Amino acid sequence: MNLALALLLCMFLEAHGFNKQYHVEPQPNFDLEKFAGEWYRIGLADESALFAMFKSQLKVSKGLLVLNGNGNVNLTMWTMRPYGCSVNVYSYEKTDVPGEFTYFSKRHRITKDITIVETNYTDYSLVLKYKNLEKEYTQVALYGRSSILRPDLIERFRSFALSLGFSEEAIIAPTDVDPCPIPETSQPWSQTMGYIYSVLLHIWGTVFVLTQTIIGEMQHYDIVNVTQFVLQL
Repeated sequence: MNLALALLLCMFLEAHGFNKQYHVEPQPNFDLEKFAGEWYRIGLADESALFAMFKSQLKVSKGLLVLNGNGNVNLTMWTMRPYGCSVNVYSYEKTDVPGEFTYFSKRHRITKDITIVETNYTDYSLVLKYKNLEKEYTQVALYGRSSILRPDLIERFRSFALSLGFSEEAIIAPTDVDPCPIPETSQPWSQTMGYIYSVLLHIWGTVFVLTQTIIGEMQHYDIVNVTQFVLQL
């Protein structure tokens, strides 16, 4: 009975999970200096419930990758919020493998990895976040040097995400371009509202993720108990 239960659970996870046999390697002979500079996030694949709620609002957003002199890099991303342009800075630390970095996610309280899977440096790059392939945290992003990218490169991104196990619904390539960054006069009230908004958004996101985790555990518990009941018949 234990073997039957294990097989049933494996089939369930295989049908609802990622392709964990897929081994992802970084871009061969990765050149960090050539990779630095301005990038636009053209596409994103994400299976999380939180992303599903807000993916319709996703726009092409601008980023700037800057070397800090010791092999590490900082990625600055701009996003339009109700109070104006929001700025997020991510600090990526180099590893022993060129093209692979790590960073600490303040949202999920874990260390994630970043892999530059494929790039030609002048047009596009495919980036995998958290290649342990845990559904709630793994993402595939498509970046371009321009806010408009060729359809064949978008299809390359889509095919790569599907090969990892992402569903069609989890893959999006928005056409609207985020206007940030734009020149703005610095105003104290705007900075204060931005801080309050960011804090509230973080709290809401944490509560949402925790709720989804609890629901997932309850569903898993029910599946296991039902399976055990059936096998005892």
